[in-house]
Amino acid sequence: MNSLFIITKRNIKLFFKDKGMFFTSLITPMILLVLYATFLGNIYKDTFMSVFPAGFEVKESLINACVGGQLTSSILAVSCVTVAFCSNMLMVQDKANSTINDFSVTPVDKRVMSLGYYIATLFSTLLICFAATGICLVYVASVGFYMSLVDVLLLFLDVFILVLFGVAISSIINFFLSTQGQISAVGSIISAAYGFICGAYMPISQFSEGLRDVLSFMPGTYGTSLIRNHAMRGVLEEMSQSGVPEEMIKGIKDTIDCNIYIFDTPVDIGTMYLILGGSAVLLIAVYVLMNVFKRKQKN
Repeated sequence: MNSLFIITKRNIKLFFKDKGMFFTSLITPMILLVLYATFLGNIYKDTFMSVFPAGFEVKESLINACVGGQLTSSILAVSCVTVAFCSNMLMVQDKANSTINDFSVTPVDKRVMSLGYYIATLFSTLLICFAATGICLVYVASVGFYMSLVDVLLLFLDVFILVLFGVAISSIINFFLSTQGQISAVGSIISAAYGFICGAYMPISQFSEGLRDVLSFMPGTYGTSLIRNHAMRGVLEEMSQSGVPEEMIKGIKDTIDCNIYIFDTPVDIGTMYLILGGSAVLLIAVYVLMNVFKRKQKN
């Protein structure tokens, strides 16, 4: 346990010592917020307005709050994974500069080494993503805040579990990388593709039926849906109380992936947590086992 603490502490200190790595990870969610609000805000607003029939009036503050909830949930869903790849560069750097070889000749268990990288990356990513969540909540408050305290706490829980998942994915992928060029290329691909795969850039309800069925088996899809449900539950409830029919509320939830279906069968919130959390635990176990088997092969 002492070895794990020392290795984790070392990795965290090196991450924050590298100002370029730290600030790159920190400003990514902020840049996304600005870009989303600038270029996607009006598109999201038109999407919400299209749900209501001509002549049906809804308070503009409610529409703006819906847009804010969808924007922030999309940003957080993407950041929890993409920031993890930025925070996890140290593992690849240690391979690139051969520092990992020095650790290999020590009696430290390979499982301890792998967990040290994972926990350090988890700590750094959580710090950045929780800060991003706070910034997003400030943005939501500026356009229309209808979230309860429970919604806010659940939002932080969603971010925590999705970061567990994101760090596990980045650890497994980075396990096979050994140069800075490789991690930069992989990071760029993940940043560009993950938002579409998880339904953050475009709800999977807008995809073809076959693609929807495939994406419904991706754990990241449920992470996006969980964040979206808790970011928008309050404003959708306010809409219902203001006279918007339940059919329209359900239509909005279906459109923005608050409701997820597996072959037309709805998935409840508890099952979403089970899928995302179980996937995170499974991927962590796979990552540790990969490191253990690698050491056995070397021996």
